[in-house]
Amino acid sequence: MSKPINAKTALRILPSVDQLLRTETAMNLRKSIGASRLTVLARTVTDQMRTQILAREISNGDTRENLLRKAEQWLMAEGLRESKAGIRRVINATGVILHTNLGRAPLSSAAREAVSEEAAGYCTLEYDVGSGTRGRRGARVEQLLIELTGAEDALVVNNCAASALLILRVLAGEGETLVSRGELVEIGGDFRVPDVMLNSGTRMIEVGTTNRTHLEDYRRAITESTLLIMRVHPSNYRIVGFATSPSLSELAELAHDKNLILFEDAGSGVLTDLERYELGDEPKIGDCISQGADVVSFSGDKLLGATQAGLIVGRREIVDRLRRHSLYRALRVDKLTLAALESTLEAHRRGTALQEVPVLHMLSMSKADIASRAQQLVETLSGNSPAAELTLELQDGESAVGGGSGPATHPPTVLIALQHPRLSADEIQSRLRQFDPPIIARIAEGKVLLDLRTVSPADEAELLDSIHHMAVEADSSHP
Repeated sequence: MSKPINAKTALRILPSVDQLLRTETAMNLRKSIGASRLTVLARTVTDQMRTQILAREISNGDTRENLLRKAEQWLMAEGLRESKAGIRRVINATGVILHTNLGRAPLSSAAREAVSEEAAGYCTLEYDVGSGTRGRRGARVEQLLIELTGAEDALVVNNCAASALLILRVLAGEGETLVSRGELVEIGGDFRVPDVMLNSGTRMIEVGTTNRTHLEDYRRAITESTLLIMRVHPSNYRIVGFATSPSLSELAELAHDKNLILFEDAGSGVLTDLERYELGDEPKIGDCISQGADVVSFSGDKLLGATQAGLIVGRREIVDRLRRHSLYRALRVDKLTLAALESTLEAHRRGTALQEVPVLHMLSMSKADIASRAQQLVETLSGNSPAAELTLELQDGESAVGGGSGPATHPPTVLIALQHPRLSADEIQSRLRQFDPPIIARIAEGKVLLDLRTVSPADEAELLDSIHHMAVEADSSHP
């Protein structure tokens, strides 16, 4: 039988890195994380144990076998942390449809298939099968954007900030750009319109006031150095009350009368009428074109429902200038992005986007539909006797569009509220995040709230299973 050790001699029997790497735990981990990374983790574990021994945080009663077993446990924990460090699928039960931290718009089934089956290997990225010659990258996406918006030409870059940077640099980098003070926004992630304008080289000329900008303010600010008028959709905020600004058609008339270019940064990327979902104030891209904007930029991963991209549509001569500029090559997108965009835009063209594109389908869900699903889930869980300690109840609530779109739009929903007599809301939420896939919920008034609007029906079985196991574990750990 092994004899207890004291802190003074513990360092002598501390497992070596080599000993730890020969354990069964290390052998299993090597298959998933590789020998090189495993050695780094093993060295980290032994260093941590040495530190604890010197600080007398390891019990004097520990034995050689105990220390090795403890080192294995720590190594396993480090390995699990490593495996969870990258991008992982989650179940979004927050009710925030375009959740920026969770990747904004989820791709449709067709878009996922296009990425994995068509674009992941060799593909016709810049190849014309018919002629056997080189083709143009993104030509199909550009054509679909032209058809859907009525614009003369289109271009794709890697995000909406990049599209604004490209447009401002190419079209106004040597002159002045007029913009209303009420549109100098910070959209999130430290993205500020004035910073993008500064980096583009254009000189920003502010007109009007925060809440009221008139057409005459723009007219008075025009000089020989003015090249462009920029209008920025406010996206994640609204100015209400004593506020006014010129319409897009009024600005277009002024810009064209003065031989200037009008640039509309439209943000969310609405291609179809969403007024029935209280999103009528989000600009429809086709309307921006018909009302006179020379060039329009918008996002691919918001209400369009595809992947991250900056989409540009407008007059042919303007878009062609953007395409020929050297900065475009630095900002262009890859084959995976183009495949997802193609598939999503085709659903919009077919008129089936509300059914096929997850973001739009979530928006179209009625409160009654969500209530029915929530009731079924609660009945299933409540009928499971081991989970009786967990309290589940339905309550009215609101979802959110998110992602800087529709800040005043809150679709009515029915929430599932979770409570446990011996677990706080923070503890419940933390336990739900530990499952695979993690379940992301929200907390209000001491309750964990689940909104099925953003939970795919295909994910409900995993959601049910995780909640059940969480409840069982909580009950068994608190007899």
